[in-house]
Amino acid sequence: MSNDTKSPVLNRFAHALVVDDHPLFCDALVMTLQAIAPITEVATAPCLADALDRLEHGPHPDLVVLDLNLPDVDGFDGLLRLRKATNAKVLVVSSMADTRIINAALNAGAAGFVPKHSQRDMFRRALEALAQDRIFVPEGHMPTCNEHDPTKDAVDRLASLTTQQARILDRICEGKLNKQIAFELSIAETTVKAHVTAIMRKLGVHSRTQAVLIAKEASFEEHLRSSG
Repeated sequence: MSNDTKSPVLNRFAHALVVDDHPLFCDALVMTLQAIAPITEVATAPCLADALDRLEHGPHPDLVVLDLNLPDVDGFDGLLRLRKATNAKVLVVSSMADTRIINAALNAGAAGFVPKHSQRDMFRRALEALAQDRIFVPEGHMPTCNEHDPTKDAVDRLASLTTQQARILDRICEGKLNKQIAFELSIAETTVKAHVTAIMRKLGVHSRTQAVLIAKEASFEEHLRSSG
C-alpha cells in the first residue's frame, strides 16, 4: 500500500472536526486527514466552546480529532463534555503522551490516542482501527490496571455528570456563587442548587471544596506535578 492509498474502510469517515488552537498544526492535521481518508469535509475549531457550538448547531461529524490542551480546558473535562455532545469517534492527538495521560483519555471516552508529530502512517493506522471499532494506542503503550489511580478515579466520577452539571462545576471551580452561576447560565438559582446537590452526590463528596478537589485531580497541572 502506497503512502497515499486510502483504505476502503475509511469511507466511514466522510466528515471530520479538528479541535486544536494552533493554526499551523490544525492545518497540518486537516491535510493529513484528507491525504489518508476519503473525507469530503473537515471543519476546525480553536477551542472547546467553538467545537461544542458546532456540534450543537452544525452537521455532526463522523470523526473528531481533539487536542487535549485547549485554552478553555484544564484537564479531561473537555473530552468528557465533547463525548456527551457527539456520537462521533474521538481521536485524541496530544503532545502529552505518557501512560497515565493515555489511559485517562481512553477512560474519558477517547476511541484512540496519537502523539503529536507522529508520522502519517500512524494516523492512517489509527483511523483504520477506529473505523473497525477498535481502540488505537501507540505501539509500546502498556495499559495499567492500578485500581487506586487518583486521575482515573476522578475521571470516572466526572464522566457521570451531565453537560449542564459539568458547566456548573466549572464555575464552582472558579469560586462563583450559585447566584452568579444562575445569571451566567440563564437558569433559576433553585435549579443551580439542585444541580450542585446532584453533582456532590455523583462525585461522592459532601462539600463544594471537595468537588473542586476532584476536578483538580483530573487537571493536567495536577497530573504533571504528580508524575514529574
